[in-house]
Amino acid sequence: MAISYVKKCPECGGINLVLDKERGEVHCRDCGLVIEEKMVDFGQEWREFDHEQATSRRRTGGPMTYTKFDRGLGTDVGKKSDIYQLGGKERNRFFRLRKWQYRISTAIERNLKLALAELKRVSSYLKLPKAVEEESARIYTLAVQRGLVRGRSMESVVAGALYAACRRHEVPRTLDELSEASGIDKKEIGRTYRFVTRELGIRILPSNPVDYLARFASALKLNAETQSRAVEILEKAQNSELTSGRGPTGIAAASLYVAALMNNEKRTQREVADVAGVTEVTIRNRYKELLKKLKLDEKVKKKVGRG
Repeated sequence: MAISYVKKCPECGGINLVLDKERGEVHCRDCGLVIEEKMVDFGQEWREFDHEQATSRRRTGGPMTYTKFDRGLGTDVGKKSDIYQLGGKERNRFFRLRKWQYRISTAIERNLKLALAELKRVSSYLKLPKAVEEESARIYTLAVQRGLVRGRSMESVVAGALYAACRRHEVPRTLDELSEASGIDKKEIGRTYRFVTRELGIRILPSNPVDYLARFASALKLNAETQSRAVEILEKAQNSELTSGRGPTGIAAASLYVAALMNNEKRTQREVADVAGVTEVTIRNRYKELLKKLKLDEKVKKKVGRG
């Protein structure tokens, strides 16, 4: 089915859109408006139940992807294990072909081959979705083609591209997590990320602190009620413009800390800071600001006193 880029209903502004594959339509479940119709289905017209049927019925190769240095369109002379099964002359011939294939490849292709392998490793370590991996590979490829990698380590640009892709797809990952996965200092990743996004004209919206709550709550073993209360605290903080100019991870962690105290699920500031990848001072400062601005002092004191 052709991809629809419509995210909201133009009539009522609702986001509850439904794709009807049988009719080839996209309609709004709230007001009933048919947003798109007579959509072309580009999918396969047959079904396959095993690998043999899949290989015999498909008429094309795999889809193009930025996660491969040649976009998945190139071919290799052969794997070493396959070549070793050949006779003496044939074996030498194919080894020479492999050597020449490597020699005639450009510097960009060789860079991409190494970098995309590193990108896949870091992406797998962080358990990132395929869409983020694809987007980060596209960003890195553009950076190489524009000559933005010169003077910077390949690993730092890979980490910067991954962080940019996470931000674009609203997948909450911190610089500390990327630093741990890639072995690059988080300040270096931050500098490279800002440089690459600026040079490539990639527009990134500020992170929403709410996106980090689920992961932090899970790591701290807090229940759903505490997480819901933290969301409420964050929404009030955003309405009071308390989140402006503050790191999203710090304010999210502090909201969880306050919510945990209010729900008698006490966690130390050190525990919360370690999970969020920030300092205890940051948690303490954000905590004090939340209590003061949102007038939560009495509620927290009552709960702490009862505990």
